[in-house]
Amino acid sequence: MKKLAQIFFKYRSYTPIPFVLLMIAFHDATLISMILGLMMLFVGESFRLWGVSVAGSETRTTGGVGGSFLVVSGAYSHLRNPLYLGNILIYLGIGIMSMSLFPYLQIAALLFFLLQYHLIIKEEEEFLTQKFGESYLQYKKNVPSLIPSIKAFKNPGIEQPEYDITKGLRSEKRSLQAIIIVVLIIILQYLVKAI
Repeated sequence: MKKLAQIFFKYRSYTPIPFVLLMIAFHDATLISMILGLMMLFVGESFRLWGVSVAGSETRTTGGVGGSFLVVSGAYSHLRNPLYLGNILIYLGIGIMSMSLFPYLQIAALLFFLLQYHLIIKEEEEFLTQKFGESYLQYKKNVPSLIPSIKAFKNPGIEQPEYDITKGLRSEKRSLQAIIIVVLIIILQYLVKAI
C-alpha cells in the first residue's frame, strides 16, 4: 500500500483526467445540474484557495511527501486536508454539472478519490509525525481530516507561514485554468444541445 500511496501522491494532479474526459464525453447537463455543480465547484475551490494562501508552495511537491512547516492556521485550523476536500468537491461539482452517466460515474469518482486521498493522507501523516512529533499528534487529535470543524484549532505557538491571497492565487493559476476550461466545455456542450 505504501508504494501505491507514493504513486498516487506523485501523480495526483493527473488522476482526475480520465474521469473528466468521461464527464465531457458523456455529458447530459441541465440548467439545474450546471448551477448545482458550479456551486459545489466554487465551495471546493474556495477550500483550495484558503489552504494554499497559507501553505503556499508546501502543497506543490511532487517528488515525495515533505514540508518545512506544520501548518495549523487558516483552513488548516478547521481541517487537516483542505486541498483534498476541495479537490473532491471540485470533481463532484464537475460530475454534477455534466450529469455524465449519473450517478454511476460520480460515485465511482468519489470512491476512487476517497481511496487515493486516504492512502496519500496516511503517507503524509507518517512524515508529519516523524518530523513534528508531539506537535503534530496534538494537532491531529484535535482537527478532523476531511470534514471541517466549525471550531478553529488554537495554535499553541507553532511558527506559521504568512497568509497571502496573492500567492495563493498565483499557486492556483494552473488549477483555475483547468477548471475554467472544463466548465466552459460543459457549458458549450449544454448550449449546443439546447439549440
